[in-house]
Amino acid sequence: MWELCEDDLRPVSVGAAVLGSGGGGNPYIGHLRVRECLRAGRAVEVILPEELDDDALVAVCGAMGSPVVSYEKLPGGDEEPAALRQLERQLGRTVDAVAPFEMGGGNSMAAMVVAASAGVPLIDGDGMGRAFPELQMTSYLIYGAASAPSALADERGNVLVLSEVVDAGWLERIARAATVAMGGHAGVATTPMRGELCKRVIIPGTLSLARAIGDAILAADRSGVEPSDAVLAVTGGRRHLRGKVVDVERRNTKGFARGSLVLEGSDTDSGRTVRIDFQNENLVLYEDGRPVATVPDLITLLTAERGDPLTTEVVSYGVRADVLILPCHRLLRTPRALEVVGPRAFGLDFDAVLLEDGARPGAGAVR
Repeated sequence: MWELCEDDLRPVSVGAAVLGSGGGGNPYIGHLRVRECLRAGRAVEVILPEELDDDALVAVCGAMGSPVVSYEKLPGGDEEPAALRQLERQLGRTVDAVAPFEMGGGNSMAAMVVAASAGVPLIDGDGMGRAFPELQMTSYLIYGAASAPSALADERGNVLVLSEVVDAGWLERIARAATVAMGGHAGVATTPMRGELCKRVIIPGTLSLARAIGDAILAADRSGVEPSDAVLAVTGGRRHLRGKVVDVERRNTKGFARGSLVLEGSDTDSGRTVRIDFQNENLVLYEDGRPVATVPDLITLLTAERGDPLTTEVVSYGVRADVLILPCHRLLRTPRALEVVGPRAFGLDFDAVLLEDGARPGAGAVR
């Protein structure tokens, strides 16, 4: 067990934005929310998955909605804790620990707010090892955790309980429709499970990994090391291209930010052009008309000069960026998982294009 301190927040938010693969919501707002919890005297105690008792009750908490909304509509601050309180009423008991949906952007930090508010530990891990746009795309649900009961809450005090759903896909459909009606943002508490199951299906160590990535970027900024090289030393993978954003198309539809961006290569990559399609998160990297990297691997952009992670809401024309491809966790590479988080799950007519295992380093790998 370790306790999150205020000095951890900047590296964690930076690293979570890298792992967010373009999505996960506004990391700065998440930083501020957790900082205010800590300054109010609330603690965020972090435990490793193996520290959970088998009979512990775990709930998965975070925010749902289009990331664009997080830049235009500030949260009230109590949405996720309110959703957890309602879930506990439905279950008839309090939870013993909280786990994040994803390790991406502001959403990774929403679970910290819930843990601090509820006075329970936060698990060092998550259900994606990155960010994905839909609720069913978690390792928890892929490998057998329950979709219900689930609770959603908005900043106005509206609370919705889904006591039963047919499956995880219907959880996403109904919760998405409710989130749109709530103004594009809702706090969610879902997927109650025993500690024994959580330990088997969670992607472990991702909060510690986010902090390590953020520390590496901040140290590179001070020492003159290439930020993308510092990230790759921690995570593995490769830099696919250094270039300039020459086109961005973005639209908000059905609760998602969808679109694409185009980069033209510079320096040694001059003459190359790539396109990235996204749905909240970066999904596919195309070059010469063919996919060269896809979900569930991570496609993430860093500014070439400082290594600032670029989310799909803020990337703009003229930005010079490095395009990195990072390996996903092994739990997302199984045939069962690829049915839920591979390209075909997003309506694309091709199979996943993933980094080889040899692209992963040792201790610092996204594992």
